Amino acid sequence: MEVNLLTLIYLISSVTFIVGLKMLSHPAKARNGNLIAAAGMTIAIVGTIFLYKDDNGHTLHNYGWIFGGIIIGGIIGTVAAQKVKMTAMPEMVSMFNGMGGACAALISVVEFNHVTEAFHSTAGAVLLEDNHSIIGHILTIYAGSLIGSVSFAGSVIAWGKLNGKIKDYSFKGQHIFNLVVLAAILVLIVFLMFNFNENYYRFFYLIPILSLLYGVLFVLPIGGADMPVVISLLNSFTGVAAACGGFLYDNKVMLTGGILVGAAGTLLTILMCKAMNRSLKNVLIGSFGGNNITGAQSNTGGSYKEISVSDAAVALAYARKVMIVPGYGLAVAQAQHACHELEKLLEEKGVEVKYAIHPVAGRMPGHMNVLLAEADVNYENLLEMEQANEAFNTTDVVLVLGANDVVNPAAKTDPSSPIYGMPILEVEDAKMVIVNKRSMKPGYAGIENQLFYQPKTSMLFGDAKAVLQQLIAEVKQL
Repeated sequence: MEVNLLTLIYLISSVTFIVGLKMLSHPAKARNGNLIAAAGMTIAIVGTIFLYKDDNGHTLHNYGWIFGGIIIGGIIGTVAAQKVKMTAMPEMVSMFNGMGGACAALISVVEFNHVTEAFHSTAGAVLLEDNHSIIGHILTIYAGSLIGSVSFAGSVIAWGKLNGKIKDYSFKGQHIFNLVVLAAILVLIVFLMFNFNENYYRFFYLIPILSLLYGVLFVLPIGGADMPVVISLLNSFTGVAAACGGFLYDNKVMLTGGILVGAAGTLLTILMCKAMNRSLKNVLIGSFGGNNITGAQSNTGGSYKEISVSDAAVALAYARKVMIVPGYGLAVAQAQHACHELEKLLEEKGVEVKYAIHPVAGRMPGHMNVLLAEADVNYENLLEMEQANEAFNTTDVVLVLGANDVVNPAAKTDPSSPIYGMPILEVEDAKMVIVNKRSMKPGYAGIENQLFYQPKTSMLFGDAKAVLQQLIAEVKQL
């Protein structure tokens, strides 16, 4: 009866994962979807702790260690989630993702030790030769160790890059060296599959060690502008590694969860590559980059013009239609609430206000959606890139808040630009563009933005939150 009850619990949990993931596709339902999936995970964990029995009828023990780990981890996770700033959300997601990969790798190491203990006897060696399921079990251990370690190391490097502690680094021939390391891991796995005996057990530990090295070298040279794709890809790795753990323990809910994460991460990676018009190969081998520019002159000899807060307020207040383009600068300034206040103020004056959201704006997929949802911005006012581009030519004023690369016309006009071909928000089609930035420094891709030098564009320098508060004050007086 207990086994049947646990199976039922796993079935319910698997359904909650699927339902929760489906609800995450819509911002209005995302919060509830997250809670539903979390509830499913909770009952799966509790059910496993109290109802699980192995083939010999043994139940789990060491409850002190189990609940001690849950309590400590729960406290750390809760405190970290409450204190994290919205600008630091991408690196937190990356770190949490890395922890999942580390868990999967550790499961493989522990399970390998269990298997080697069982195969010290001659009977075990014979069983290995005759039982294909045992061979599959061992191969899954190797795969989980490889993928989990790569996910962990890569996510840690991505975390460091996102918070600025780790810079892009590469050396001549690095991609070839990376392939050599990966090939060495695969050759080692094949060798150990055909030589599974106590003389070679210790060589297993080279798999996670080399995989950690590969994970570091894999992410280290990738440019910052490609981080959204890298995060999605590493997320899919973690899901596959977790699925390997589900195979090892014949745990249906763990397998389901891993498959869902792996599939979702893979699809998101494909969508991110499409949004950037870059193949996954180019993301992994190449990187965005370019010469920085801090002066008023562009490479083409143009110059930018500034606009005062008062003039910007007049343009916004007397416009018929305004489009706001949020970017990482808005997140850095924690200005989403001020932005929503300006939106409501303009709507009271009869102005139609919409938001244009680029798929890769910010530091991770959906960063801007989460940012605006925190400020209770109506989801119906958020336009995806295709919708926004159709509406720009009927827009009176576009207010760009901290966005850079996603509005750079070089993606359409300059074949020599590293972002050439990347779909962008075509804000230059509007009658007037106001760009709020701290300075003329380039964005995350490290390249100059031609938009800043166009006749329609005016620069409004300053911290996004401070500027928005000043705009609010000015608009109220009109």
